[in-house]
Formats: sequence, structure tokens, C-alpha cells
Amino acid sequence: MGVAATVTGGPGGGSSLEALTALVGDDLQAVNAVIVSRMQSPVAMIPQLAGHVVAAGGKRLRPMLTLASAHLCGYRGRRHVGLAASVEFIHTATLLHDDVVDDSELRRGLASANAVWGNKASVLVGDFLFSRAFELMVEDGSLDVLRILSRASSVIAEGEVMQLMTANDTGTDQTAYLDVIRAKTAELFAAACEIGAVVADRPAADAAALQRYGSNFGMAFQLVDDVLDYSARQMTLGKTIGDDFREGKITLPVVLAFQRGDEDDRVFWRRTLEDLDQAPGDLDRAMELLKRHNALTDTMAMAREYGERAVAALSTLPPGAPRQIMGEVVDFCVERAF
Repeated sequence: MGVAATVTGGPGGGSSLEALTALVGDDLQAVNAVIVSRMQSPVAMIPQLAGHVVAAGGKRLRPMLTLASAHLCGYRGRRHVGLAASVEFIHTATLLHDDVVDDSELRRGLASANAVWGNKASVLVGDFLFSRAFELMVEDGSLDVLRILSRASSVIAEGEVMQLMTANDTGTDQTAYLDVIRAKTAELFAAACEIGAVVADRPAADAAALQRYGSNFGMAFQLVDDVLDYSARQMTLGKTIGDDFREGKITLPVVLAFQRGDEDDRVFWRRTLEDLDQAPGDLDRAMELLKRHNALTDTMAMAREYGERAVAALSTLPPGAPRQIMGEVVDFCVERAF
């Protein structure tokens, strides 16, 4: 079974994503080969289910950031390939667990693994992929790498529990929500970038700079995803509008609109998101409330702030094409909402 390595930015593609793909292209092919090899098992359901999720694609952004960070730091070895695969396995495992927790039926427009094979199989195969990730870390042999990626795994798990505690809770405030996405999304971005400096044996300051880059990039990336769910841009990306709304997910635009609305607005949000009592026209009303209270605009402004911090974190690292491309990828991912 093949794994797509192509990275596109929607219709017309994104030149910065294409540049990133070109920068890491050969290495990314090697990462995909490792992924295909390591998700094999004599237990037939494991490669079937794992392959379903992996083949669904996605941008492979996190492993590409590991590869690009290593390039930026002047690394010329091969350790970053196995570690980038480890990063992707961690990410894929969290997707499997997320879809079970959220009872999602679709993943990137296709039937989710849990919809096809059931919740129990999805959880267990997610555990298998986590184990494969740790095998790759141990094979690398660096305690620093193991420390960074194992800590990221535990923080991600904490973030998933935090999200479970705030699920369908319209009382969630901005601080609590940002804490969730910092753990669930930004932590793996940060670790993926930091290990690029570690394998290159760069000074601690460079590793810290890449960690800040990844963390801020991850925050911006998730906030833009929150906006996209309520954006007409979703249709041009081949996705449907309002999936988060239909699932009752509390994201930053909803948090802002709930806080800024009157009691009638809050009754609406509680009915649709807490009780999941939704009627035709409710999504339109939700989008009207988000617009009225500038919730999408202000979420995008925050995403841009995080994006600017990410790019600024690169300023102390060696200049050249890798640094430029990594900065431009942040800009592209932030502006994909438009």
C-alpha cells in the first residue's frame, strides 16, 4: 500500500508548501517508507486500520517540520528520517483516539476508522502506533530525543483529557481553551521542530528557538482550523462547513461569541452545543452570531499573532532557504482561511 507524499494547499496549491516539500522531498519519501514498513503486523486488522488512516493523507506537516528543522541546523545524517516517522505515528495515534472520543464518522472526508472497524479496534491500533513511535525513538538512541517526544506524548494525552472535561461546556473560557490546544496540538509541533536541532547537535539556544517556533506555529494552525470550520473557504478545500458545530465542539470563536452575547444568544449556544438539540437554520444563526460578535475576526487576529511569534523565533537561526521556507509556511497556513 502506498502512502501519498504530495502536499498541496488546496486549489492551485501553496507555493510555500511546495517549497517545503521540495526542501525535504527525498527525506519525506524515506519517512513514508518507514511508516509503511513499521505499521505492518501479522495481525491483519492492524495494517488495514492503520493504513486507512495513514493513506487518507493530510499534509504530513509535522514530520516535514522535523526534516526541515534538521536541514536548517545543517544536519547531514539519517536519524531525522526515523524520528519524523515517529512524530507522524504519534500524530496518527492521537487522530484515532480523537475520533473515538468525539464519535466522529468522518476523517478528511472519508469514513473514520472507528466508523469502519469500531471504537475498540481504533483505540487498540492507536496504542500500537504509539508503541511503534517509541520503538523508533529508542532505536535512535538519544535520551534527549526520548525525553522530548515522550514528554510530548504525555502532554498530548493530558490535553485530550482536558478537552474531554470541557467538551460541550459553553462555560469554557479563553484561557482553558488555549490550554487545551497548547497541549493537544502545539506540543507535538514544538517537539517535532526541537528534535531537528538535537540530532544536529546544535546548542541549546537553537533547540529552544525551534521549540518556540513549533509551539507558536501549532497554536496558530489550530486557531485557523477553528475559523475554517465556519468559513466558506471550507468548501473550496473539499470540506463541509460546521462539523465542529454539529459535534458540539467548543472552539475559540464559540467561546468569544458566547461571552459577548446576550442571554438569548447563550440559550441558543447551550441548546445547540451542550444539549446537541439542533434544528434546520441553527448553523446559519451560529455563523451570524460569530460574525456579529467579531469572533472569527478576533480568532484570526490571535492566530496571526502566534504566527508572527513563530517566524520571529527563527531569527536567531542560520539564514538561508530552509529558514525562509519555514517562515513562509507559517504565513501560508495562517492565511489558508481566506
